Amino acid sequence: MAVPRVWGNRYLIHVDDIPLFGHIAFGVIDRGTNVLQVRSTTICPFNCVYCSVDAGPYSARRQSEFIVDADWLVKWVRLAYKLKRGEVLEALLDGVGEPATHPSLPKIVGELKKIVPRVALETRGFLLTKDLITRLWEAGLDRLNVSIDTLEDEKARYLTGVRWFNVGRVKEAVEYTVKETGIDVMLTPVWIPGINDEDIAEIVEWGLRIGVGKRFPGFGIQKYEVHKHGRKIPGVREPSWGEFYKFIRGLEERYGVVLDYRKLDMGFRKASRIPIIFRKNDIVELDVKLPGWLKNEVIAVDEENRVVVTIVGARDFSERRVKARIISNEDGIYIARLVE
Repeated sequence: MAVPRVWGNRYLIHVDDIPLFGHIAFGVIDRGTNVLQVRSTTICPFNCVYCSVDAGPYSARRQSEFIVDADWLVKWVRLAYKLKRGEVLEALLDGVGEPATHPSLPKIVGELKKIVPRVALETRGFLLTKDLITRLWEAGLDRLNVSIDTLEDEKARYLTGVRWFNVGRVKEAVEYTVKETGIDVMLTPVWIPGINDEDIAEIVEWGLRIGVGKRFPGFGIQKYEVHKHGRKIPGVREPSWGEFYKFIRGLEERYGVVLDYRKLDMGFRKASRIPIIFRKNDIVELDVKLPGWLKNEVIAVDEENRVVVTIVGARDFSERRVKARIISNEDGIYIARLVE
């Protein structure tokens, strides 16, 4: 059973029995395409200054961290594949933490490859050793999406929020992956105007030099965005999409490579969805199970054990049955409030 234990200033929860549909932070998310987001862990060792999900040791909003049992996770991915009638091209191991913190990552990759054609992993890259990369390659990993925003150590330490970060270690891991394995690499820096403009150009130069993007596009540059529950960099304005595409076009002209993601074909398409269980404004009976991911939230399960529902504005996570109103069900992520 998923049992919370105190871990620093929050709970650490090993998930191996509650449903893995319905939550934003862990489990399986279907956004109506042929890609499944697979989230095995919320743990992150970094404190990135622009983190959209307030991850890391210094998080001000998190109440709990989750690690999903590998076998349990694979079981729910298999169910998702079935419910989507096999319309799944890729399982993307991403998350609100660093996916490489999961202790059974190669096992998860290997099992996912038995279900879907492609498996990709998002990572900061720092935790990737040559041994782990080799094991991921042997397990069948197709692509690494590496979030690297600068090649300068001091700036990388500022952006990741930790003094021990070594961008040289990330570069070494990426270059080893490209040269010694069949795993493809996509570099996915976030452009932060006035902070890493020229750094993005240097990343493109480096990526072209080492040969990223053999089977997939080599670059997926992202726009800095401010999120409601995330962190904002002091003094930095979020660029408009027009400014972002102007910046991208400048790099394309400079290096002769396509960088606009709208022109890149990764094979992603709309697909059938996992059926929605609850509609907005439904009043449902739920069994409270755990403290929530964020403060003032609890996690509950529906009577038939099909999905988890996040109940906001609640603190008491003692096991009990409650009534709640569904206030959001977007992409099968269920959020509710208690009904008095």
